[in-house]
Amino acid sequence: MARISINGVTIEGNNLSIRNGQVTIDGRAMSEIDVEGILSIRVEEGTIQELRTDLSVSCNDVSGNVSAGGSVNCDDVGGNVSAGGSVNCDDVSGNVSAGGAVNADKVKGQIL
Repeated sequence: MARISINGVTIEGNNLSIRNGQVTIDGRAMSEIDVEGILSIRVEEGTIQELRTDLSVSCNDVSGNVSAGGSVNCDDVGGNVSAGGSVNCDDVSGNVSAGGAVNADKVKGQIL
């Protein structure tokens, strides 16, 4: 389980979804977190397993997939990255699909 700080609010969980202004962690709605504008996610301990958002996102490592409506700026991603904007990551184990530029140290899959 990861300890995650989202725009300054710390929560614990593995699977994070932020859609239409609603934060859900492991299926639980987290109404106390304001997610307007650019989303900042900092993993304080552990690794997020899955990250889905309709916003731009900046985060540490994600062991699974990252899907964002805007840009993605992450460290290592263990799965695929899909972004409506640009992607800036360290290593990506899967494919990268981006609506903008892709900047990654290593992509093991394809850049689509």
